[in-house]
Parts: sequence; C-alpha cells; structure tokens
Amino acid sequence: MLSLLIVPGYSGSGPRHWQTLWEQRLSFARRVEMPDWDHPDRRAWVEALDRAVAASAEPPVLVAHSCGVSTVVHWAAPGARPVRAALLVAPADTESPSYPREASTFHPLPGVRLPFPSMVVASANDPYCTPERAEAFARAWGSRLIHAGPCGHINVDAGFGPWPEGERLLAALIGEPVSRVFRA
Repeated sequence: MLSLLIVPGYSGSGPRHWQTLWEQRLSFARRVEMPDWDHPDRRAWVEALDRAVAASAEPPVLVAHSCGVSTVVHWAAPGARPVRAALLVAPADTESPSYPREASTFHPLPGVRLPFPSMVVASANDPYCTPERAEAFARAWGSRLIHAGPCGHINVDAGFGPWPEGERLLAALIGEPVSRVFRA
C-alpha cells in the first residue's frame, strides 16, 4: 500500500493548491501539520515531519513544495527514517532576496545527497529560486531535475490547481502508472 505525506510550504497550501487537491483525492495521502504555517521554524517543522514519517506504516513518499522542500532536505541531512522517494517541487532558495524573512531559520540549505530517490521540479521563472540554483540543489541532493518551463512558483497564484503533469511526475518517480496512483 502506498503512503504519501504532503509537506506544504510557508503559509500551507490553500484549498485550491495542487497539494490540497491531491490530499483530498488520495485516500493514502495525509498532510504533515506544522506548528505555525505563517512563522516557519526549521526545528519545529523538521520534528513534525519526523513524527509523521515515524507514524507511517511503511516508508512514505514525500511530496514537498517550497519551504516544505527545505524541511525535507534539513530532515534528511543528518540521517533520517526510511522513505520511498521525494517529489521536491519549487524549492525556495534561502539566499534569494525574495525569500521570506519569516522562514530564515531554514538558511542555509544542506548540500548533502539525499538517502532516497528524489526529483526536483523547477520553474524557469520562479520568484524564489533561479533555474541555476535549482540545478545546483538537484545536483547536490542527487535528485533528478525536471525543468517545468515558465511556471512561476508552481502554486495557485501561478495558475496551478489541478496539476496533471505533477501526477505524471509522481507516478514516474515511484515507478507506478498514473492510473494506479490517481484512480479516478
């Protein structure tokens, strides 16, 4: 049985965000609840992720967005519980001038190879991460890099509610047909 942990970023993922839609659609998906969505604290968020992974009956697949990606890489860096894979969407560069000050505890991002298969999905015009930085992150983390084109921050503001391409990427990452993962 597949277990999916949704790891939203700063301010959480609202009701129309693709992560929320996946959580609602997939019976095996659950959101990692953070102590304070609007004042992210690295230690508290990493601890919340660790508790969620520990509570999973089997190694889960992590689906992270933005500051959620930062949470995953900080959690995995010192050695982590087993996970099946991680889909890391729109990483936020903590060195970017546009990076939210409220999330400064995530700086710097670890440059350590992740101990599980992972895929970084990056946009050509993400206001929080340049394509070059996304490429450097993917290389450091040992992740497959997917250039998604000019997609902004791959969130609702950028026009992403349902995200069929994301569904295909997740299915490819875990080696399952889309129809099996996202049953209609």
